[in-house]
Amino acid sequence: MFKTLGQLLLGSIFIVGGAGAFAEPGGRVQKVEAAGVPQPRQATILNGAVMVVAGSTLAAGVLPKLSALALLGSLTATTFVGHPFWKEETPAGRANHQVHFFKNLSTLGGLLMVLANKND
Repeated sequence: MFKTLGQLLLGSIFIVGGAGAFAEPGGRVQKVEAAGVPQPRQATILNGAVMVVAGSTLAAGVLPKLSALALLGSLTATTFVGHPFWKEETPAGRANHQVHFFKNLSTLGGLLMVLANKND
């Protein structure tokens, strides 16, 4: 029961965040472009789609390890491209991105726990 609930909750952040990136890439595109990623708009939309699909399958308990692996790649890139707090010039900007950076690291830890589960 706890594993199912955990996967549902863990998947939810990717469904919501991915849907936003897919439907309204907006300011994310500039960060992706600044990081030197080719075709930044398409990359942002693709990343959002990966998050929605893999987040949904993780939440549903369908291929949880494959879902977690896809999300590990997606979130690692998102974390370093989207929240480089060490580049922020203002204390408020640094603090904001630092919180999101470490929140994402914590979420990566949850995905690693899904991968480490021997029952799947």
